[in-house]
Amino acid sequence: MPSVGTYVKAITAGAALCIGGPALVWYVTPTEEEIFKKYNPDLQKRALATREQRQQDFDAFVCQLKEASKSDKPIWVVQKEMEKKRAEENAQRLRDERDALAAEAERRRAEIRSSAK
Repeated sequence: MPSVGTYVKAITAGAALCIGGPALVWYVTPTEEEIFKKYNPDLQKRALATREQRQQDFDAFVCQLKEASKSDKPIWVVQKEMEKKRAEENAQRLRDERDALAAEAERRRAEIRSSAK
């Protein structure tokens, strides 16, 4: 039968692994600022220029996930339905714009014909 000292050693080693491992990873992982400082100046400028747009895209993505998670269906099914609906709305918007441009072009043709007479 193992002695009490063996149990103490095993518990100490387990605690060192469970606490020391994540602590080591946390210690050696660079922060976002440190990574950003290592970029070359062109990448820093581009990252700063697109930061707001990326943040807006992320916020929109999170809002979509929240909306999709309200359903009882799996999230990937709901996202596909949302994408399909968005594509249909875009197609309808494009058709409406095309029809408006065609109507404007026809109005201009009629105006030109009436002014030519």
